[in-house]
Amino acid sequence: MSVRIENLVTSGTFSLDGGTWDVDNNIWIVGDDSEVIVIDPAHSPTAVAEAVGDRTVKAILLTHGHDDHIRAVSETRQLLGADVYLHDADRMLWDAVFPDSAPDHAIEDGDTFEVAGASLTALHTPGHSPGSVCFHLESEATLFSGDTLFKGGPGATGRSYSSFETIIDSIKSRLLTLPAETTVNTGHGDATSIGAEAPHLDEWITRGH
Repeated sequence: MSVRIENLVTSGTFSLDGGTWDVDNNIWIVGDDSEVIVIDPAHSPTAVAEAVGDRTVKAILLTHGHDDHIRAVSETRQLLGADVYLHDADRMLWDAVFPDSAPDHAIEDGDTFEVAGASLTALHTPGHSPGSVCFHLESEATLFSGDTLFKGGPGATGRSYSSFETIIDSIKSRLLTLPAETTVNTGHGDATSIGAEAPHLDEWITRGH
């Protein structure tokens, strides 16, 4: 059976710089009937475990370290019996949530993760956070963009550890160079495509967010 992509939406909060906001997060499960990789298991470990079922979890991949994406990952790691991967540049965000534990592995740009006969490639795309990473599933013409690229523009850069100039550079050099037909599965909200977003780069730069 070929690789497939499943989406689970969970609800919770995001807190940073003294503020807290209600958010809905996309969780992406990539694999087949026997094995999967889970991307950003937010808010509800039990919901993620139910969606995975009895399949083997080869890895839990985190696109970045903001607390809405990672707060549930310690319990999820225990339920799924899988290792957690996070880019080292976001360790300060991890440590703010889990001061007494660590991710199992650091993600490096270009790392590949195999599942169900397909391969996810890590693309380091700093800006929303220093360690933000997208995952490219080339065989399915799909990108998991975390909070780097959304339908309508870049992820937010108005809070600590973020940079608008950096996220624009990441999107321009790492993402908009992908084929136009590439589906972009985001960390929040609706999916889009590289072709739908690429023509608006100059608009985003002009508006500054």
